[in-house]
Amino acid sequence: MSGPRPGELVFEDDFDDGSGGGLDRVRWLPHYLPQWSSRAATAATWEVRDSCLHLTVAPDQAMWCPDVQDDPPLRVSGVQSGVFSGPVGSRVGQQPVDGRSVVREEQEAWWGWTPYLGRLEVRARMSLSPRSMAAWWFVGLEDSPERCGELCVMEVFGRSVSGTSAEIGMGVHAFRDPALSEDWAAPRLELDVSEFHVYAVDWRRGSADFLVDGVVVRSADVAPDYPVQSMLAVFDFPTWATPADEQEAAHVPELVVDWVRGYAP
Repeated sequence: MSGPRPGELVFEDDFDDGSGGGLDRVRWLPHYLPQWSSRAATAATWEVRDSCLHLTVAPDQAMWCPDVQDDPPLRVSGVQSGVFSGPVGSRVGQQPVDGRSVVREEQEAWWGWTPYLGRLEVRARMSLSPRSMAAWWFVGLEDSPERCGELCVMEVFGRSVSGTSAEIGMGVHAFRDPALSEDWAAPRLELDVSEFHVYAVDWRRGSADFLVDGVVVRSADVAPDYPVQSMLAVFDFPTWATPADEQEAAHVPELVVDWVRGYAP
């Protein structure tokens, strides 16, 4: 089923400002959740070329937040369109890893792009191995603790890719928002993720449709009811490497973003 036509275009970044300056820092912060570590330790590996944003994780890139690490441990290059935290030593911040997470570097509130409702789209492709993953998701600003829900538009693990099909994760994560419930799945689609596709969400009060190339793949009966920020990232999970597979260990995962768009409800 095709999704409804989007409303007025209110946000667009095609990563081509004509000046060769690269990433628009008014809209994007090239770090991944720096409050739990530091900006220096969470800097993305990125490049803007051919009118695309290229996010990569090189084999020698440092682990993300090794003192309070996800399971499995990860390395990541990501950009986000907002950031916020409490003071150093507090537990106030976006997407904490777990109950041990404390702010190590305070982040002044900064909001580059914080949509609320409407059609949100990205045109992207990715190069993944069985130990890597790419995703585009939106999280509540967490300026108030319960405003933390997530709209996951696209999450692809390389180990799910089989030829020209892959499992595409999409849906809602409630986290600590009492008004939400989990509504998430990863349907397998006939889709070559190494080619460009348009991943989108039609976000309404209380519901959302998730689309790939303009076709509704699944719907959720819940949705965050507050502004969110965009998170684009590619991940590497070193402990998933097959010891005998040198090619896999040397692979550089990449997420290539052609454009990001937001439409009014």
